[in-house]
Amino acid sequence: MIALGGAIGAGLFVGSGFGIAAAGPGILVSYVLAGVLTVLVMRMLGEMSAARPVTGSFAEHARSAFGPWAGLLAGWMYWALLVVSVAAEAVGAAHIVEGWVPAVPGWVWVAVFMSVFTAGNLAGVRNFGETEFWFAGLKIAAILAFLVLGAVVLAGLLPGHSSPGIAHLTGEGAGGFLPHGWHGVAVGMVAAVFAFGGLETVTIAAAECDDPVRAVRAGVRAVMWRVAVCYLGSMAVIVALVPWNDPAVAGGPYAAVMDRIGVPGAADLMKAVVLVALLSAMNANIYGSSRMLYALVGRGDAPRALGRRRTGTGVPYAAVLASAAFGFVSVVLSLLWPRTVFPFLLNSIGAAILVVWALIAGSHLRLHGPSVRAVVALAGIGGVLLFMLGDAGSRIQILTTGAWAAALLVWSVLRRSRTARGTDPLPS
Repeated sequence: MIALGGAIGAGLFVGSGFGIAAAGPGILVSYVLAGVLTVLVMRMLGEMSAARPVTGSFAEHARSAFGPWAGLLAGWMYWALLVVSVAAEAVGAAHIVEGWVPAVPGWVWVAVFMSVFTAGNLAGVRNFGETEFWFAGLKIAAILAFLVLGAVVLAGLLPGHSSPGIAHLTGEGAGGFLPHGWHGVAVGMVAAVFAFGGLETVTIAAAECDDPVRAVRAGVRAVMWRVAVCYLGSMAVIVALVPWNDPAVAGGPYAAVMDRIGVPGAADLMKAVVLVALLSAMNANIYGSSRMLYALVGRGDAPRALGRRRTGTGVPYAAVLASAAFGFVSVVLSLLWPRTVFPFLLNSIGAAILVVWALIAGSHLRLHGPSVRAVVALAGIGGVLLFMLGDAGSRIQILTTGAWAAALLVWSVLRRSRTARGTDPLPS
């Protein structure tokens, strides 16, 4: 549930509309390819985490495989990815509630959401886990209800609605199954890969379970089939019931389907589901970022003051507050400079998940020996990165993420140099 909390967010409920617009019915191929890549990475991460369940998860595995530079790179890139995502989710959630209660400014809702989830994460890991369980449960229930309703309509069993059959899947009158060719499928795959990001949190959370080895194995297995059902099933229902080029799909594919079926209050209903998804992802990402930051402190890659824990609960409260604080700062930047500074932040971590996945696959290859999974995963990740570099719409993300990664590597080299001279590279 915790892993799903981070993965099933706006990327599925809203962002998938962009992928459908780019790939048409071929979005199914995009999600299958991205799903296979995700499964390969998660299986490798699950094996390493079961053998060594630690809070730093893949950052610690990368450190063991390649050295301190790899752990620093993986840890800080993932932390940045999560805290900037928290800001984006807070702004998105506030925008939804502001539409219902226009008398209250959006920044007030942002402050409320950030404060509530920061306080929840400070209260203890059990409190966080309970909250995330119910959030994720609501999202999964909503998706399952959507799938059942879609299946009923496709079977022609809903009174007043005839089944469209496979007309929309074949793209009749709208360019066929691949209206934009394989380039469209590739664009859709990029969107799908980013939507799957967040699943890694399950291995971070497993380190705080009573039985971490059993928890991480069960969690990884459950994530794979649940995501396959939620993501692939949803995409199949959407492109089967609504023409891919319907303008409403780009704005919100789930709402477009519900509106076409004629569900009363479909727009507000889906807004409520998206709100739950955003709040759940915020909760999971504050947790994941704080634990990753705490792990970085433990390896000397972050200021030691951020490693302070609360007596009794063991919550790394300094890391929670620091992660939430950066989220607050990012929110302020999004409100002050929504078209310049904040988009730069989003672009700078745009391909971070691919860097993390590459380090996971490389670590597995180094620690567990040659395997087909690792080679195929690295080839797939490399292919996505090369496509993004060649695609005008995605190139800026590769360049800014690359600059961020290069800066971290330079920092790692300087730290090792200062450590060798006997100076403390980070404040206490």
